[in-house]
Amino acid sequence: IHKGLRMIGQGMHGFVGNRDLEFTNVDRELSEPTDMRIFVIEAAFEKGYTVDKIWKLTNIDKWFLYKLYRIYQHKNKLEKYNSIEEVPDEDLLEAKRMGFTDFQIARCVLKYPPKESEKGMLEVRAYRKKRNILPCVKQIDTLAAEYPAQTNYLYLTYHGNEHDIPFFDDKKSIIVLGSGAYRIGSSVEFDWCSVNAVMTTKQLGYRSVMINYNPETVSTDYDICDRLYFDELSFERVMDIIELEKPGGVILSMGGQIPNNLAMRLYHQHVPVLGTSPVSIDNAENRHKFSAMLDELGIDQPRWKELTSIEEIDEFVKTVGYPVLVRPSYVLSGAAMNVVSNKNELSGFLKLAAKVSKQYPVVVSEFIQHAKEIEMDAVAKNGEIVVYAISEHIEYAGVHSGDATLIFPAQKIYFETIRRIKKISRDIARKLNISGPFNIQFLAKDNDVKVIECNLRASRSFPFVSKVLKINFIDIATRILLEVPFEKPTKSAFDLDYIGIKASQFSFSRLSKADPVLGVDMVSTGEVGCLGENYDEALLKSMLSVGMRIPAKNIMLSTGDAKAKAQMLEACRLLAKKGFKLFATRGTHLFLAENNIKSTLVHWPDENKKPNVMEYIRNRKFDLVINIPKNLSKNELSNDYEIRRGAVDHNIPLITNARLATAFILAFCRKSIDDISIKSWDEYGN
Repeated sequence: IHKGLRMIGQGMHGFVGNRDLEFTNVDRELSEPTDMRIFVIEAAFEKGYTVDKIWKLTNIDKWFLYKLYRIYQHKNKLEKYNSIEEVPDEDLLEAKRMGFTDFQIARCVLKYPPKESEKGMLEVRAYRKKRNILPCVKQIDTLAAEYPAQTNYLYLTYHGNEHDIPFFDDKKSIIVLGSGAYRIGSSVEFDWCSVNAVMTTKQLGYRSVMINYNPETVSTDYDICDRLYFDELSFERVMDIIELEKPGGVILSMGGQIPNNLAMRLYHQHVPVLGTSPVSIDNAENRHKFSAMLDELGIDQPRWKELTSIEEIDEFVKTVGYPVLVRPSYVLSGAAMNVVSNKNELSGFLKLAAKVSKQYPVVVSEFIQHAKEIEMDAVAKNGEIVVYAISEHIEYAGVHSGDATLIFPAQKIYFETIRRIKKISRDIARKLNISGPFNIQFLAKDNDVKVIECNLRASRSFPFVSKVLKINFIDIATRILLEVPFEKPTKSAFDLDYIGIKASQFSFSRLSKADPVLGVDMVSTGEVGCLGENYDEALLKSMLSVGMRIPAKNIMLSTGDAKAKAQMLEACRLLAKKGFKLFATRGTHLFLAENNIKSTLVHWPDENKKPNVMEYIRNRKFDLVINIPKNLSKNELSNDYEIRRGAVDHNIPLITNARLATAFILAFCRKSIDDISIKSWDEYGN
């Protein structure tokens, strides 16, 4: 249970030993199942609840509750000690057999303040090794104990006395860290990168060792690697495996953010991290260090500050003006970050942030409206870029890069902007001495280019650009990491006569009451990549592939603020010309009338007038609903929310972004679905 709770990646350390969790009504929270109920059970034990009482409230089988109670009792036992040397070997071994990490044991025994938790964990680890309390490597039995297991499926356990496999101290193995559980923000894209890295290492004659724990991934298939450790991607477990395998190197840059977060900790343990130095990774990940580096290089960035009081936040906002992007370091209700457009929204959001203090600062950034977001995916060797791909988002900045619709090669960027992006990327690659994959995100407005962030790892768009270009970026990156020769692509390989578009797949229909609007937090659960002879064809293919439908007749329009209305004017005019029947809420209806475009007025959900927009949605009178939010905050008008949610609940295609709506409308008005070519991947570019 400890392992499972850690592996889902929600910041928990297991059943016990988590940060202080507050539950106001334990009885109610036990009787109503939520994702937090497992932690409410520990809080109930803390308050003196018996197993019988918890069973009556939860109906969870007592067998499980007694197991949890044993873990809770052992935590209490550990808390009676004040130094790790006081803990008897049998208690320490029992804790490890129960799934306690070194971190949890340190929290129970050493009771260090949060800032020294790393120190405590290392003390426990060192003492445990000194006392020879070490895990064993066991094979997962796939034959129900009828025959000896011969698989390369491995896991670590303290319930054993010897290893099931031999180890070779010949530096001919390479460990690749995977991406962990699939969830919003981390999915199959990173697994593609991990698998391709493993395949290249095997091809080059190395023993490939994979650490990952998601059974849904290709990287956890038995025939992909030589050894698969089906275990945690935590510092403790990765170090245990490294100390046993003694690899020639460890690859962190393929599995997304989870492996990257281990870089400095592994570096301090003298682990041979392949590619870009962990010090450079830290310089890119640490906001203060990266910002100082950009200033030194003369590279522009949005203004930002890390602030520790409400007064400081108000002062900074006066300088940069609204809207601003707010990132609290400690939040409630999953409110990770948000764009706020006025004082009221800022106050409301900071209440969710729970704490604003020196311990929990808030990062406030200038938010540049109507700026294009551009991405550079690249591979470098010793600071020199070897291969790169520049792609652009259809949506303006403010939509998470994982939700945005991506065009590659970029189609609508000024030549001067591309020149600047290349120069900035070269400067950053040299300064950080990058060897391996990296991704830089840019904002561009009127040839003014700013850097948002730089990730010294493969990004989620690496598989997409690799397949569009037909150049495997990960194969090249892995060869660079292993310091073996590679084939550098010729310039002609980048001259494409087709276009790729990546569109996101959403699951709002399965998320009851969720507002189906895009913002700075990622919400998509999948994606598709499509190729087309031109922009319109590629866009139509991608939109149809994620479940969008070309409308037959009736289109509902609620087009947001004045700028969004102006953006969509040409598209609305084309719809009217093509014979589509337009329905619009009051503001949009008046705007269309002013521009001589005919539409039918439909009233807001809260107006007791007919025709009412919700009545039409319930009766599925619309073939497409376009509802553009008035701002990017979560305090949306309830009317807009009702329309968006109604469209999703009644399975009517919905678009909530003006630029994407315009692009889609222009595409299906200019190109018939019958004219879309159907080709296999290898037919493009030949």
